[in-house]
Amino acid sequence: MLDQILHPSIDFGIETVFILIILVALEAVLSADNAIALASIAQGLKDEKEQNYALNIGLLMAYVLRVLLIVTATWVIKYWQFSLLGGLYLLWLTFQYFANNDEDGDNQNPKLNFNSLWQAIPMIAFTDLAFSLDSVTTAIAVADEIWLIIAGGTIGVIALRFLAQLFIRWIEEFTHLQDAGFITVGLVGLRLIVKVIEPNIVPPEWLMISVIIAMFVWGFSKKNDLEVTDSSES
Repeated sequence: MLDQILHPSIDFGIETVFILIILVALEAVLSADNAIALASIAQGLKDEKEQNYALNIGLLMAYVLRVLLIVTATWVIKYWQFSLLGGLYLLWLTFQYFANNDEDGDNQNPKLNFNSLWQAIPMIAFTDLAFSLDSVTTAIAVADEIWLIIAGGTIGVIALRFLAQLFIRWIEEFTHLQDAGFITVGLVGLRLIVKVIEPNIVPPEWLMISVIIAMFVWGFSKKNDLEVTDSSES
């Protein structure tokens, strides 16, 4: 991997373009639950400008961490502790969300609350990194060249930024969307931990993708009655 960085060889053949399309598609599919988690974290800031700033800086930090992860991937994969920490972090994030839900006493879009912009930014960066542990491993299985993996990751982070912005709006609009997102966040965390404990029983990628799709179908199944509430108040 280090030799590829010091002596890169870039080939723009048909096969290269095809692999890049696969990497971008994988990033898009595997980033849906990531995007909703980042949107929920950004929502913990009250001001819309702060939300945008947190996403911009947080994802810039996340991109740097992703590249470092890709560069050191062959070394990181040897140490199960990274996957265990990533899985535990995602489970903790899921617990925090549902714990706040219970404290609020209702199911209508509970939020992770922050007193400072700089509380949200590192959480955005490290949440993306935890999700990247699985997606980078998948990318390495698909492509051998590091520049291709970085290119796919770059496009993935840019797409993630716009997806997160969309989800901030959709979370307010759809009743179950945030719950669906955090359930899948918890499932990804469990998958990382199971991968460490017993790799033979890790669910295949296609099954995880199917579950994520099913959760998001449920997430988009019901709209909030915002218009009804507004009209009754007026």
